[in-house]
Order: sequence, then C-alpha cells, then structure tokens
Amino acid sequence: MSEPQDRRAAVTGIGVVAPNGTNPDTFWKAIREGLSVLDRVTREGCEHLPLKVAGEVRAFDPAATIEERFLVQTDRFTHYAMAAADLALDDARLGLADTPDAPYSIGVVTAAGSGGGEFGQRELQRLWGKGSRFVGPYQSIAWFYAASTGQVSIRRGFKGPCSVVASDEAGGLDALAHAARAVRRGTDVIVAGSTEAPLAPYSVVCQLGYDELSRETDPTRAYRPFTDAACGFVPAEGGAMLVVEAAGAARERGAEVRAVVAGHAATFTGASRWAQSREGLAQAIRQALREAGCAPEEVDVVFADALGVPEADRAEALALADALGGHGTRVPVTAPKTGIGRGYCAAPVLDTAAAVLAMEHGLIPPTPNVIDVCHDLDLVTGRARAAELRTALVLSRGLMGSNSALVLRHGAVQ
Repeated sequence: MSEPQDRRAAVTGIGVVAPNGTNPDTFWKAIREGLSVLDRVTREGCEHLPLKVAGEVRAFDPAATIEERFLVQTDRFTHYAMAAADLALDDARLGLADTPDAPYSIGVVTAAGSGGGEFGQRELQRLWGKGSRFVGPYQSIAWFYAASTGQVSIRRGFKGPCSVVASDEAGGLDALAHAARAVRRGTDVIVAGSTEAPLAPYSVVCQLGYDELSRETDPTRAYRPFTDAACGFVPAEGGAMLVVEAAGAARERGAEVRAVVAGHAATFTGASRWAQSREGLAQAIRQALREAGCAPEEVDVVFADALGVPEADRAEALALADALGGHGTRVPVTAPKTGIGRGYCAAPVLDTAAAVLAMEHGLIPPTPNVIDVCHDLDLVTGRARAAELRTALVLSRGLMGSNSALVLRHGAVQ
C-alpha cells in the first residue's frame, strides 16, 4: 500500500540529556564546537575499577523536573528518559489537545541496553546486607530495560501503542524506525528514543567483559576511532528522545517538520565479528536507501558508528565504499560521540538528534580528539564544516552483532 504524503514520519521535537548538554541548544553548541567532555570516572564505587574514562552527565538535577513519586521508583536511566521526553514534547509544542484521539493516539518506544543497574545494585545490597524486608517494592520494575517506556507513558498519560526494542546498541535506531512505521500505519504521535546509565559499579563490571572497551587513562586518547591509535570505545550515559508524528498533522497544527525519517534497515552478523559487519552494515545501508528512495550520491553526511576498534573501523569504512560506491570515500563523515562517549543504545539517537540539528544549521560537526585518519574516509575533524545538508545517514552497530542504518531527510525536502 502506498504511503500518503501526510503520513510521512516527521521529527518535530528533540530532547537531550547528554554529558555535553542537558538540552538541545547546549548539546548542539558543544558538538558544533567539537568540545570533548570525556573525563575521569567519578561515580561512587567505580574508583577501583579498570574503566577510568567515560562521558558522565554532571549538570543534571532530576528533582528539578521530575515528581518525587516517580523519582523514588525509577533508576537514573529512566530519569534521563523522562526529562528528555519533557524537553522533546515542549520543543514540538505538543499537548494532548493537539491530537484528536488523545491519549490513545500517542505512544512511546524506547531502547535500552542494561536498564537500571544502579537501582538494582542498591536493592540487592540491601537484600544481602539487611534482609528481604529492606528491599523496596520497585526493585521488580526499576532495573528492567522496559522501565523507561512504562514510566514515560504513565507519567504523561499516553495510552497509545507502547513498546521496547531489544536489539543491542543498534536498538536506538531501531526504536526510531519502529516509531516511524507506527506513525505511517496511523498512530498520531510516538515519543521515541533511548537513554542509558551504565556508570554504576555493577554495570561497569558487566562491561569489563567487552574486549572493545577502552582502558586508556588519558581522556584525550581514550576514544580515537579511524586512527592508528584506536584502542576501543569510551562508554557514556544520558541520551535523547524525539517526537515523531505524521507530517501532515504536524503542519496542520503549525508545527515545524524538522526532518523526516525516510528509510531504515537492520541486519545481524554476530557478536564481535567485526570483519563480517562490513557486509551486514553495507546491506543495511543499501536497504535503508532503497526504502527512502534515495540514491547513494544523494547522501550529504554520514554519522558513523565509530567503534574505535581497528578491525571494526576498517569494516565500517569498507561498508560505506561497498554501499555508496565511489561516493563512499567522498561523502563527509563525522562521529561527534568521540567527545561525549558511546552511550550504547542512546548513542545513535544522540547522533540522530545531531544530524537533524546539523541539517538545520548547515554545519557538519567535527570528530573530537581525532586527527590522523588512517582509513579512506573524508572524516570531518578539527572544526565544523559548512555544507548544504538535505540527506543524512546515521549508522550503528552493536557489540552483539546488530547493524542498523537510518536515512533522514531535511524537513524542507519534499
């Protein structure tokens, strides 16, 4: 069935809670300037662990925006989600009165990798240290990776289709694609995205099993993809939520269509099989472009997965060449995440927010801390590059083998 023009999935609101900014304006300013906020890990209980550098969200007070009754029953990763959802809805100027079938026409889709590790660890310590009577009733839900979808929908009174995507780090892009398809099928609005809070002792210990995790102690050298000095990735907390709605309905209520989710595809190539990810990622790119009706040479910028592992970086560069042909070595590529860290499922959603902002401002943000590129890529480094951006390609791969590609069109592109 053909897609009516007014059912295109439009991004109308952006909410960000990230290490480099707790709203879209401060986030964009930081990535535009190529600022790096990677620093030593300061979370309590993590001091003795081998992970020394990360992207922490420090300028965030959840009590300033979230009601106490929600704070006590949720983990930090859900605090980020609720705050980012509020920002996105305010940015979209969207209220229940703007949707004729509300609250049943508004849904929520999120993705998460580890869930509420800090909350879960605290309650388990009480269990073993004091006994079962000291474990709170919310232990059963706060740690669960689905908690953010549930709490955002309950808090805001949204009763439309709600879901959780579990597909590795690439789940952030898959959640946005799920939202776009729900809108095209008839749902008015989906609040979609991902937030993570992996910087708690138990969560960090779980991550130490990843060979791809950087153990570098110098924040300026800890995360340098596409270089000879690549030594793994640096984790981060925070994330972003987007408002995705039907383009026609958005215009009818006077909202700005900031971008359109035009195409998406996902593949799977297996855990840490980075050489094989070349083929899987290239196939995802081709299929996403096909769904978007976009030729390879129409891609104006690529927001790279940028794992920081030599074999994985090489595979990504080759996948771009495979999928985009000669354009794959000429198209500008960027990875702002090297300045804030790789926030698992949240990383590609932050990249998507950055891509929308980049298209609006006509600027490709640089890749912080990266200078000497050792792959055949036009990687933007040093300072932002002015460019007319009509189509952006966002890429993501997961440590367990998921690959995902998302095509965004500028809101002015018909």
